[in-house]
Amino acid sequence: MALVVGVDIGNSTTEACVAEVGTRKEVAYLGGALAPTSGIKGTTANVPGVTRVVREALQAAKRDPAELTAVLVNEATPVISGLAMETITETIITESTMIGHNPDTPGGAGLGVGTTVDFPALGECPAGERVICVVGVGVDFEDAAEGINAAAARGVRVTGAVVHADDATLIANRLDTPIPVVDEVTLVDRVPVGMLAAVEVAEPGRTIRTLSNSYGIATVFGLDADQTRMIAPVARALVGNRSAVVVRTPAGDVTDRRIPAGALTLIGEQSKRSIGMDAGAGEIMAALRRVTPLTDAEGEPGTHVGGMLARVRDTMSGLTGTKASAVRIQDVLAVDTFVPQSVTGALAGEFALETAVALAAMVRTSRGPMQALAAELREALGVEVLIGGVEADMAVLGALTTPGTDRPLAILDLGGGSTDAAIATENGVVRSVHLAGAGDLVTKLIDAELGLENRELAEDIKKNPLAKAESFFHVRMEDGTARFYEQPLPADTFARVVVLGEEGLRPVPTRHSMEKIRQVRRGAKEKVFVVNALRALEQVAPGGNLRQIGFVVVLGGSALDFEIPELIAEAVAGLGIVCGTGNVRGTEGPRNAVATGLVARYALTEALGEAVGS
Repeated sequence: MALVVGVDIGNSTTEACVAEVGTRKEVAYLGGALAPTSGIKGTTANVPGVTRVVREALQAAKRDPAELTAVLVNEATPVISGLAMETITETIITESTMIGHNPDTPGGAGLGVGTTVDFPALGECPAGERVICVVGVGVDFEDAAEGINAAAARGVRVTGAVVHADDATLIANRLDTPIPVVDEVTLVDRVPVGMLAAVEVAEPGRTIRTLSNSYGIATVFGLDADQTRMIAPVARALVGNRSAVVVRTPAGDVTDRRIPAGALTLIGEQSKRSIGMDAGAGEIMAALRRVTPLTDAEGEPGTHVGGMLARVRDTMSGLTGTKASAVRIQDVLAVDTFVPQSVTGALAGEFALETAVALAAMVRTSRGPMQALAAELREALGVEVLIGGVEADMAVLGALTTPGTDRPLAILDLGGGSTDAAIATENGVVRSVHLAGAGDLVTKLIDAELGLENRELAEDIKKNPLAKAESFFHVRMEDGTARFYEQPLPADTFARVVVLGEEGLRPVPTRHSMEKIRQVRRGAKEKVFVVNALRALEQVAPGGNLRQIGFVVVLGGSALDFEIPELIAEAVAGLGIVCGTGNVRGTEGPRNAVATGLVARYALTEALGEAVGS
């Protein structure tokens, strides 16, 4: 009997499977281990992670490292994926400044239009003039209310107010004539005076109607068609707010420049196509299908997509010692999304959701980096290290240990940076494909679309269900059910959307509703995992016919997700395919498939010392 350890080096985790292999190809699985991957997959930086997981696996199996015959590692192609959030519609705003940060407690209600005036100059305004009072730093709310009342008594038509402090309700309650008041304007000193402005506050429970409508703003300020087109991002940024202020500034005061979206050139074995990023993800993926198989991709110099692909090549070059010019893009995945873009002229950090294309790219490299990794592992472990077969092929062998499966069987190995698929036909033929885009891309989409700027929180949202804390003792789950607690919930979770993570409730610091966050989460998973699953299965299925597949087994870390296997199963439900989450060796769930497959493949070789797949 030979004691071997199969090691699967993944993008995020490294898994090991310990087994004894007999001369008659019988296999006795003894256990396994899991550890974080050190460095970029498929590079010599993986050595510490592999060494750790091998030792932990042997310890769990209660076997002496001196008994070890060989370590089997998967042919882990280094995966470097880049993401370009390329905005399709550029924000161009001239002659406008906008405030619309939606304070928690605006005062009054309605729409007020007038010329902006500093509070100290309010007493100099002539009767009959329509003004918006700008109450700056250090002005007491009682003084502000008294000054506005005095001006109104003289016949000045004060139609609204913009306030620095959190005093809107206190001021509004003391006014003889109610007006809309927006407070908590941190940069109130930058509000231009002497300019036409509009202030709108909605009733509690409602949102503004006029300033969130492009034509409403056009009506207020008398804009023509070209000006209305340029002001549209302001209106979009204010949708859903309870309060807003829009100030028109002199021509040229606020400008932005148009950045070209850039073009992506896809190079196939037989043809080449160039497609603009502004064509959208659908056109990009259609062009990719027309040039498949892809041999390389290039981005237009001086654009975001060009810079992203250049960074991918440079990163791989630095890690592997390969010349950047020799690095080839193996696959790309384009996804339509929305990205919060800062609105030029905003005085309180407002954003407008702009249509964008997220582009993930993956490189193709030689086997050289893996050979260098194997050499360093031999020195670190003091044992023979053999490079196994293609990762997806090994996953098929591991997946076949799932109870209830048989050939023809396809696997979907959903990792962090890539989606692998392979199929084993009834006659033993195995075909595989390696595609860009997986869990990391989903996390980036969630982070971008919700404007979180917090990768860790986006990861939590991806992995866990949501709830709304409706009291200090219960939450309303996203499926409508209620969950009660014996101890009071943390104060920072009250009335907020929370993530039900392993470490308890984590509040989501955004204005988005629970339904919106859930929609973004599921949408990101569908755009990446479902799209990639279908195109991967089409590429490995005989003749591209999915009905030729009998079983689909979902593997990898993302298979543990509470939604992804269900979404994929729904997508293939009408094709007569049995689809579900794998249970490797009947005990490991969707984990350890590649490591188990490496051992199974080793057992099928004629000589135990022969390098598998070499």
